[in-house]
Amino acid sequence: MDFSEFEKRIVKVKKMELPGEAIQLKMAPVERLKELKEQAKLKKSARQAGVMALFYPSKNFETHLILILRKTYKGVHSNQVGFPGGKVEPEDASLKDTALRETEEEVGVSSKVISVLKKLTEIYIPPSNFFVHPFIGITPQTPKFVAQDDEVEALIEVPLPLFMDDRIVTTKKITTSYATNIDVPAFILNDHVVWGATAMMLSEVRELLKQVL
Repeated sequence: MDFSEFEKRIVKVKKMELPGEAIQLKMAPVERLKELKEQAKLKKSARQAGVMALFYPSKNFETHLILILRKTYKGVHSNQVGFPGGKVEPEDASLKDTALRETEEEVGVSSKVISVLKKLTEIYIPPSNFFVHPFIGITPQTPKFVAQDDEVEALIEVPLPLFMDDRIVTTKKITTSYATNIDVPAFILNDHVVWGATAMMLSEVRELLKQVL
């Protein structure tokens, strides 16, 4: 879809109700995730993070979504696909500011050129004990991406038609920090298997876009 047309339509999400947890849970890798989320809220010990689902025009002015492949490291999210984003820092005035700052740091898109349209449904990640708060943003400029060397292994530019194609939905066997060789719902995007929290957040983004495109 031409980005100018996409930009006109996506602003409608500002006034829309969120599809919410029910849509996220369709892509959940753990059956007890809703229960674990409630337990984490009661304990009030989880850390907070902000991430950005950023849409932008390609050089051909077609709409794309940027995702990142994280570096391999000793951690639960090693070598996984995710959104630009990260944990809240003391200097952040809000979760939105966290998502904007981290997006600028990880992929090089200035927060000054991103319009944040909507905050999506928060999600809890048990292995890392994080509540992640996703936002939808757009930039009218074709970004000159700069990947953060110590955080980002690769940039994944996903065309909108692929992102909205139901054929990307699948099931894969995954070995995780909490289970071995389990079947999890996933998306296949640019030959990458996207599962877990990122898939759950993408599910809500897709549901919103289906209503406006």
